Amino acid sequence: MLSWGNQKKWLIMRQQFLVGNWKMHMGTKETAEFVAALLPQIGETTTFIGIAPPFTSIEVAAKSAEGSYLQVGAQNMSEYPHGAYTGEISSAMVKECGATFVLVGHSERRAIFHEDHATIHRKVKWAIKEELLPILCIGETQEQRDKEMTREVLAEQLGKALEGFSGGDLGNLAVAYEPVWAIGTGKTATPDIAQETHHLIRTFVREKWGDEVADRLPLLYGGSVKPDNIKALMAEPDIDGALVGGASLKVESFAQLIKEI
Repeated sequence: MLSWGNQKKWLIMRQQFLVGNWKMHMGTKETAEFVAALLPQIGETTTFIGIAPPFTSIEVAAKSAEGSYLQVGAQNMSEYPHGAYTGEISSAMVKECGATFVLVGHSERRAIFHEDHATIHRKVKWAIKEELLPILCIGETQEQRDKEMTREVLAEQLGKALEGFSGGDLGNLAVAYEPVWAIGTGKTATPDIAQETHHLIRTFVREKWGDEVADRLPLLYGGSVKPDNIKALMAEPDIDGALVGGASLKVESFAQLIKEI
């Protein structure tokens, strides 16, 4: 059993989240068609419903979603605000395209593109400065979990990414726990395992920044989330939403997730 302080459950009302990460899928035409088909199935909601398309589709998605409850975000952004960084896209540019949030530190960015703690820290900083909602992604590999390193890995990822930030800074932040062993593998953490780990995260934040920050911080689960498992995950007291990959690429499955959440 993982342990990070008191295991008391905090039954606090926080906004629910459902965010689709499209990764390198969907061009502009597909994006416009997707949004047009999805919007009638959203209606009015208090849930934060968002999609993160590729950079080239952000503006199309944002314009298609105008006046609706659908939020549009970016999957990544530069750690620098401007300068001679060929191929990079800044936080201001992302926001100008219509994005309201940005994913930071996704495991694929860490593993494939070698983003380190300092890089991720700078991205969180610039997202907050630009008033974009950073969704900070953290998670352990199967090997790290097998070695009982989950607590250590998550503490390091959170601590380094948020180093030096005040509680006020973290008022505009969400954290997504994505066990690397569950991303695209078909494996999903059981609700009990997911809850246990989310509670570790919230307790870590509580110990570093206090009750107010910890109690208002939305924690999302990501890792092979589907319509048939999202309800059980969302029933856990420390799980406030889901970051979805494959199931967000089809209107039917994403709309079903919206109904189930």
